[in-house]
Amino acid sequence: MPVIEVVRGDITEETADAIVTAANQALCGGGGVDAAVHAAAGPELLQACSQLAPCAPGDAKATSSFGLHPHVRWIIHAVGPVWDGGTNGEAEILASCYRRILQVADELGARTLSVPAISTGIYGYPKDEAADIAVRTLLTTPSVVELVRLVAFDGENYAALSEVMQRSGPGGP
Repeated sequence: MPVIEVVRGDITEETADAIVTAANQALCGGGGVDAAVHAAAGPELLQACSQLAPCAPGDAKATSSFGLHPHVRWIIHAVGPVWDGGTNGEAEILASCYRRILQVADELGARTLSVPAISTGIYGYPKDEAADIAVRTLLTTPSVVELVRLVAFDGENYAALSEVMQRSGPGGP
């Protein structure tokens, strides 16, 4: 079980074996964190992603970090669910996203990850519910990842993630 830290900042400035981006199914660098990651990594990232696409909601795929090198080795592209009221399997899809992030990290040999709040931007997932799913899933999914930094770009996600971590305490969820 990894140690989880919550920080506020820009994921493209993180130092980790891998950073995660909240991608769309086409892996084409949409908006928000994904646009920032694509801009920081450079045009080679889009070319690599076009060879991996599509990526289904709940899944994750990895590429090199390209322009983010040397402080990041890989980018893990995770596709979260679009919020549709919570009755269409969104919670399971989001949990699957976080499980797949850890599985892909294990396959790569990554021991440190920086992860954004997936689906809480344009996809509209309620931040409190998404934070609970993220922390619970990361704490209960077997992995050799040692450290996960949950990187919140805004105050609302930071507050939601921090609250869940406080409730989880040192013993887990």
